[in-house]
Amino acid sequence: MATPKTRWAWTLATFFGAGYLAPGPGTYGSAAALLLWYAAAVIVPSTPVGLALATALAAILVTAIGIPASTITAREACRKDPGFVVIDEVAGQLFALILCPPHWLPALLALLLFRLFDIAKPWPIRRIESLPTGTGIMLDDVAAGLLALVCGALLQHFLPPIH
Repeated sequence: MATPKTRWAWTLATFFGAGYLAPGPGTYGSAAALLLWYAAAVIVPSTPVGLALATALAAILVTAIGIPASTITAREACRKDPGFVVIDEVAGQLFALILCPPHWLPALLALLLFRLFDIAKPWPIRRIESLPTGTGIMLDDVAAGLLALVCGALLQHFLPPIH
């Protein structure tokens, strides 16, 4: 008999089913986060500081909820880090977007940088991945998102401004 699924955990861990899309469910999770962020950034009037604070708060909240959701889902799936769990990509992508202006080009840069660091897992991201259950699932992507945030901010500093 199959283990029953904890519905709220699976729904959030797969980010409402984005984790079931193929190929590359992580990219779909990241793209979904970016599209939601972009829609909110364009629709809700905000200052750059307000947008950055709201994005940081959302990233922290998704991470806090994602740790137990991904832990439960991984245990019920009997897998260490199931590919269909993409809440970690959502959190990491939000961290990468914290200093991003609401324009498609810097947002695309944040997406590309985050996916690069999430896939390549440079030091120390690879070590963070070995943390237990949902903590390791989530925090390696948070680290990739923070690295993308720093690199994106540096690139935006040296590139001409976008209007």
